[in-house]
Amino acid sequence: MHFHPELGPPPPVDPKALRIVPLGGLGEIGRNMTVFEHQGRLLIIDCGVLFPEETQPGVDLILPDFGYIEERLDDVEALVLTHGHEDHIGAVPYLLRMRQDIPIIGSRLTLAFLEPKLKQARVTPVSTEVAEGSRTKVGDFDLEFVAVTHSIPDALAVFVRTPAGSFLHTGDFKMEQLPLDGRITDLRAFGRFGEEGVDLFMVDSTAATVPGFTMPEKEIGVTLDRLFSQCEGRIIVASFASHVHRVQQVVDATVAHGRRIAFAGKTMVRNMGIAQELGFLKIPDGVVVEAKAADSLPRDKVVFMCTGSQGEPMAALSRIANRDYKVDAKSGDLVILASSLIPGNENAVFRVVNGLTRLGAKVVHQGTDRIHASGHASAGELIYCYNVIQPKNVMPIHGESRHLMANGRLAVETGVDPERVMLADDGVVIDLANGVAKIVGEVPCHYVYVDGASIGELTDAELKDRLILAEEGFVSVFAVVDSTTGKVVNGPTIHARGVAEDDSVFDAILPDITKALEDATAGGAVDAQQLQQVMRRTLGHWVGTKLRRRPMIIPVVVEA
Repeated sequence: MHFHPELGPPPPVDPKALRIVPLGGLGEIGRNMTVFEHQGRLLIIDCGVLFPEETQPGVDLILPDFGYIEERLDDVEALVLTHGHEDHIGAVPYLLRMRQDIPIIGSRLTLAFLEPKLKQARVTPVSTEVAEGSRTKVGDFDLEFVAVTHSIPDALAVFVRTPAGSFLHTGDFKMEQLPLDGRITDLRAFGRFGEEGVDLFMVDSTAATVPGFTMPEKEIGVTLDRLFSQCEGRIIVASFASHVHRVQQVVDATVAHGRRIAFAGKTMVRNMGIAQELGFLKIPDGVVVEAKAADSLPRDKVVFMCTGSQGEPMAALSRIANRDYKVDAKSGDLVILASSLIPGNENAVFRVVNGLTRLGAKVVHQGTDRIHASGHASAGELIYCYNVIQPKNVMPIHGESRHLMANGRLAVETGVDPERVMLADDGVVIDLANGVAKIVGEVPCHYVYVDGASIGELTDAELKDRLILAEEGFVSVFAVVDSTTGKVVNGPTIHARGVAEDDSVFDAILPDITKALEDATAGGAVDAQQLQQVMRRTLGHWVGTKLRRRPMIIPVVVEA
């Protein structure tokens, strides 16, 4: 059981095999997407986005790499969506721009959350609504949908039967026995699939490193009740805009303590409107008020439910912390970050926490109180599933490398042959045939950056340049060289931006640059590009040695 860092291209697909190609979600928390191929036809499960880290400045979103299927979109039978989180549906509009009529299959709430995204992208989908217990066939793929509990209602696992074998894809799930909506993960169906035979179990790994069982959601309600009872000022709760269960708990606490609630943040308002309309969110009449009206209510009579729990700079909570929003926070107020802390967001989140603390508000988060319950199965739950299903092969999905490895070890502990545990990265190709899964190769699979209006045009090299500009600054050097004599007739002139030192500090290197240019022309270098490289090397070495910096250097040589 190990990862496979060095693989070549896969062989042609065996007509009797099922090929599995993950294009996102392995080695990262986000951009989940997997392609399944049988007899030349394709099934896709999930199509999500990954949110950028601080090392990816200017990036809006990161998409799965559609390159593998770009020339085969007509072979796609359907796109199945397991639930309505952004890391599973956020990239669908970008895929449908390539082929608008790809059939989309998902639950009622999932399709409802997707609809505004497609409308904004001016795409009219071909969609089919399914529910737990539904069974439908697309091509050679026979799909049966199963209820699973997650941090969003209406989540589904899918059991897929094909002539080449069967697989169970959990999506994101946990095994909470007393969920808020009473909709538990259907272990009876899992057991039935196990009796039938599961050739490949593709299972959520996000909480595989957490021992025991995931904390019940009901405990969050107890914490909220206690915190609400202790606050005499305004209460601001931040959560994911799709976490309907958490919002329901906040609504329940609001009602119990005689307050009124206002939703803040465009996505929060939209999603909760959809959830309430479809019956997934229950709010008594007269409890919800508009944010503007709520701001004028007594501070001890209002709750604001907003976005921004991950420190997103333009979200409502960040703007409140920066005093740039219609809602304010001050001494006596309570701010609750009712969500998990996604790895990589720590600095952004605590920047917001510090800003709110400076305003005098009390800030409660996962590190200080029991204010969040994971939506993912912990180790004890995963072991339970392995024992119920007894799969022939296992493929951990949805997680960073440490999560995938931990999940694989749990499978081995329950008796799965280590050789039958497929630890894969994005782009690694697995073939399933005769009940045996094997890693057979790798296809190119890169990050695809959405940067403003551009999609896929921003490269890793350009991102590196942005980081250099941000961290080290920018230096330009200009010189005019006589093309006949090779003498420097003007300059060199140096200008710096983002470098702490004044431009005058570069006076010491100007004679060396002049000499390097004239030596180069004397040695036969007459091309402006060659002379620019001479200037870059000379200045770069000096800056690195004397200033201990590595700024971006832009040399310009003009031949006169």
